[in-house]
Amino acid sequence: MTEQTFTKEQLATYNGEGKPAYIAVDGVIYDVTNAKGWQKLVHHGNKVGNDVTAGLAKSPHGPRVLAKLPVVGKLVD
Repeated sequence: MTEQTFTKEQLATYNGEGKPAYIAVDGVIYDVTNAKGWQKLVHHGNKVGNDVTAGLAKSPHGPRVLAKLPVVGKLVD
């Protein structure tokens, strides 16, 4: 299976409204559609459909929670 790539503009369309909810962290796209903390499409000020790398850096739980999420692709420039 070929890995999907997303531009920031494409990622923005995966905002949980009619499509799955995706976030990017360090260039990796994760599906947070079914993640409990993202049910309101915002988690600690980070919105789905965006690169939340900077916000995650300030998170108390850090990147370890990402291992529980499905990876759907890579963020490209």
